[in-house]
Amino acid sequence: MGLRFRKSIKLCKGVKLNLGTKSASVSVGGKGFHQTFSTTGRTTSSVGIPGTGVSYQKSFSLKNKFNELFGGKKESASKLAQSDKEAKAAAKLQAANESAEAARQQVAEFEAAVDELRSIHKACDISVDWNNVREPELKALSERILKGDTDAYLEAVELAGPFDDLVEYGSEFEIGTDDPAVLEVEFVINSEDTIPGKVLALTETGKLSEKQMSATMHYELLQDYVCSTMLRIARDSFALLPVQKVAVHATDMVVNTATGNDEQQTFVSAVFDRTAFDNINFERIDPSDTVGSFKCNMDFKKTKGFKPVEKVEV
Repeated sequence: MGLRFRKSIKLCKGVKLNLGTKSASVSVGGKGFHQTFSTTGRTTSSVGIPGTGVSYQKSFSLKNKFNELFGGKKESASKLAQSDKEAKAAAKLQAANESAEAARQQVAEFEAAVDELRSIHKACDISVDWNNVREPELKALSERILKGDTDAYLEAVELAGPFDDLVEYGSEFEIGTDDPAVLEVEFVINSEDTIPGKVLALTETGKLSEKQMSATMHYELLQDYVCSTMLRIARDSFALLPVQKVAVHATDMVVNTATGNDEQQTFVSAVFDRTAFDNINFERIDPSDTVGSFKCNMDFKKTKGFKPVEKVEV
């Protein structure tokens, strides 16, 4: 058993100073009631009935009381830290969701653009019936067109602008004719400005993947775009003018390796007739197959693309 040192000094009536090895205390009161205040922070209250042996004692620590009164602040700080952590996690999740949504949007726009290049032929202008023109300002023009005036054809093309919406693909058009039954249209492919160079897709984790478009995909998309545009030109021409045939020539600027100069050459040339067009379901066709079913010059390889060809004679 260890030694214990305790000394009590009476300071005045009812007040004592108690000295121990590790702490000191002050006792206040008499036999019926007294309190002891220790330097450790503990306070002890004693109540007793003299001569009966009956007493009650209660102790409490200032440290415990402090924790009881102010411990809630520590808990609030802990909750605040947890809330901050949850807020950061939520913000990170939201940023990830926004990034994934942006990636999906970019891929959707890319796929829509590719589909549009293959579907140009599906749209068509409303047919003009020059026999039933009622507008006074067009009456004279309609009479000239019905008489086969080719100059009137060109005026109608300039007035109606049937190919204006195709200019967004970078195409340039040259229209001419000296035969009232035929319209001839030449357009520039502008493949470098029209066909995308990269493929956008989503990874398994929903992130954006951007890769160089393969040569095969590039050339196949180029062929579909060119042929779809040719069909659209023919459809709009038949809708505007009373011609029976439309010759369409797709050209592009290429380097002549012999001279080193850029030269415009023909890569696809076809002649379309009105009767055959009336039997085509343009919503379900493959544009390249359809163009190839007409009188056509086209030298195309999936791995090499187009080679220059001669224009088809109408």
